[in-house]
Amino acid sequence: MSLNRSEKEAVISDVTGLAAKAQTLVIAEYRGITVADMTKLRNTARSNGVSLSVLKNTLARRAVAGSAFEVVSDQMTGPLIYGFSEDAVAAAKVVAEFAKTNDKLVIRAGAYGGKALDVNGVKQLASIPTKEVLLAQLLGLMQSPISRTARVLSALAEKKGAGAPAEAAAA
Repeated sequence: MSLNRSEKEAVISDVTGLAAKAQTLVIAEYRGITVADMTKLRNTARSNGVSLSVLKNTLARRAVAGSAFEVVSDQMTGPLIYGFSEDAVAAAKVVAEFAKTNDKLVIRAGAYGGKALDVNGVKQLASIPTKEVLLAQLLGLMQSPISRTARVLSALAEKKGAGAPAEAAAA
């Protein structure tokens, strides 16, 4: 079904808005995926804050023209699904995790920070822990010296406390 000019302009403006807010774009070929699997992928993406869209490639190229994602416009050929996310790793994680269980989804390329990513780059981006995990790790590192100091002081207090009754009994 062909879109008329105003519908095409609406699609371009929607995708341009997504691209303006997003940090990451992942492009994957979805040839041969069943409707049920595609629905599962979309639900997973939606719950992780990723916007997945099947777009005409010419419209997608026009929408990302002038944005940080223009670097992957040469990869926009064939039946593709476009994943935009505001979180730097969410789109890559969702698509890479789904591609592990479904061999018909083939990661083609991605873009992050104005740089084009190949398949390995997208997989490496997907392997980065989420923001919450990184913050928890940072907090753990920050608490580590304090907790070690507290344990040493506690051990010293126990040693002095255990030695005090023995000294009092000797006196």
